[in-house]
Amino acid sequence: MDLAEIPVLSLDADREALPALIGESFRTFGFAMVRDHGIDRDLIDRAWELTREFFALPVETKMHYFKAGQGGARGYTPFRTEVAKGATEKDLKEFWHIGRDLPDGSPLAATMPPNVWPAEIEDFQKTFTRLYAAFDRVGADLLSAIAIDLGLDARWFDPAIEDGNSVLRLLHYPPVGGDAGGAIRAGAHEDINLITLLLGAQEAGLELLGKNGQWLSVAPPEGAMVVNIGDMLQRLTNHVLPSTTHRVRNPAGDRSTHSRFSMPFFLHLRSDFRFVTLPQCINAENLDRYPQAITADDYLQERLREIGLIA
Repeated sequence: MDLAEIPVLSLDADREALPALIGESFRTFGFAMVRDHGIDRDLIDRAWELTREFFALPVETKMHYFKAGQGGARGYTPFRTEVAKGATEKDLKEFWHIGRDLPDGSPLAATMPPNVWPAEIEDFQKTFTRLYAAFDRVGADLLSAIAIDLGLDARWFDPAIEDGNSVLRLLHYPPVGGDAGGAIRAGAHEDINLITLLLGAQEAGLELLGKNGQWLSVAPPEGAMVVNIGDMLQRLTNHVLPSTTHRVRNPAGDRSTHSRFSMPFFLHLRSDFRFVTLPQCINAENLDRYPQAITADDYLQERLREIGLIA
């Protein structure tokens, strides 16, 4: 399979040129890669350790943290629960969700339940609270570059994501057997949120669908982060920035019998944000696809129903 030739951008060295560079990458692939993001390497390594430790717990223990009726918003979601939109086969994964800790009395509390933390894993809450905050910071910097590229003020997204419903997902794709090389671990899908920030997975398998209809492998270099456009930003920009279809395939050969761990941060808008298509993204050749306003939470709930996380 061909490799997606996505340029690796520096959040430090490329700072002045970043808006144009990242905009070009997103328009071409729907994806970008960034390095020099400033997230502490020791923090990342500790997060990987704790992720493996949690998923190694007995299923009965993990199920104590499964909250039925929340759509997987917080805590544990068991193996073969989520399904890609329009698919029939459920994904071969289990995951844990960490969300934002809201201030007391927040009007958003009804749409953002409190976090739950596994008592069995020492330092879990401390480590992932720090990592969530680090992702939040990097995500805001990336959105600032995106805003400039779109002709908006650099801080346009700040109020839209303040106390946003962002989620850090710890993902485990268990081994699927020696004869399952090439099996699909996560079906072809687009992300729901604004942008997704993904630390390099421990095993290969991420693929994006190119504009020519061919699947391309995505392989970030050590220390780099994959960033992709989600459906919310595609909607806001009237498809100027595309939400690209992607999937996770089980690698062939000996690696097919190994677990795959991944750690995406789904950066979301505030639950009460109302989608109104950006005027800069509407013209005679690109008419407004979304004249009907909808809140970010209404859109999220609609999509969660489509992927089987809520009824």
